[in-house]
Amino acid sequence: MKLILAVVQDQDSNRLLSALVEHHFQATKLASTGGFLKSGNTTFMIGTEDIRVEKALQIIKDNCQSRDQVVAPISPMGGNADSYIPYPVEVEVGGATVFVLPIEQFFQF
Repeated sequence: MKLILAVVQDQDSNRLLSALVEHHFQATKLASTGGFLKSGNTTFMIGTEDIRVEKALQIIKDNCQSRDQVVAPISPMGGNADSYIPYPVEVEVGGATVFVLPIEQFFQF
């Protein structure tokens, strides 16, 4: 048995959840916040048998695309403001960060 933790952008979460349910995966959806852009993410916890891990990973890959987004940099709170560039920058966001963990025991009550 494996536990899949998938951190995805909020824009992809509903599409991913629908695809997981369609393929009979049970998932717990948690609201989370990214550290770099401080934007909303969704973390999925998916418990599945070892033989279904590849299918779950493919569903995540198919439903979580990366995209470019223009963001305004955060101004420095201290230190040297001479190197601060107040112009918006384009960064790649989205996709998924996925961890697959082994599970020793699983109980459902």
